[in-house]
Amino acid sequence: MSNDPKEPLLLDHNYDGIQELDNNLPRWWVWLFYITIIFSAVYLVYYHVTRTGDLSAAEYDQEMKAGQEIKSAAMGKFESSIPALTPSTDAAVLDSGRQTYAKFCAPCHRVDGGGLVGPNLTDDYWIHGSNYVDTVKVIWDGVPAKGMITWKTVLKPDEIQSVASYIYTLRGAKLATPGKPPENQTPVKTGPSAFE
Repeated sequence: MSNDPKEPLLLDHNYDGIQELDNNLPRWWVWLFYITIIFSAVYLVYYHVTRTGDLSAAEYDQEMKAGQEIKSAAMGKFESSIPALTPSTDAAVLDSGRQTYAKFCAPCHRVDGGGLVGPNLTDDYWIHGSNYVDTVKVIWDGVPAKGMITWKTVLKPDEIQSVASYIYTLRGAKLATPGKPPENQTPVKTGPSAFE
């Protein structure tokens, strides 16, 4: 056995004729290990003991608040522009609106707009206003009293505008199967019932 410090050291014990080497770790590895220990101590003091830095949950809350402010500003800008909006006639916008309609609106209004749970969109009797701006407002704010959700939390403003433009094209469409009857008309008096 050599006493040279650069050579690996053989440990005194052996097992079935196998001797174990005691190699020294490379200096760079040892220093890296010490640096990680120092870093963890500084991290612990900085974030958990003195609470100088924000933990990840607090950073997340700050980012969410900043994102909500940006979103609120964008939504406010869109809401202020609603009265000046006009329906698009661009084929790409209408096709995008048709796809959005088929995905989100058709379950309540039928694919052809004839109405199921929601009202018929092909007739002239629109409960919440019959012009394009009214349609945008109804999609934007929803009608929670009647079960229509607020779509401004789900769809982007340009998606709302494209689906409103598509819905605007459904007015007066001839349906293969009759649609839901108009809903904003007063009941017709038919005379006394059989029970009167």
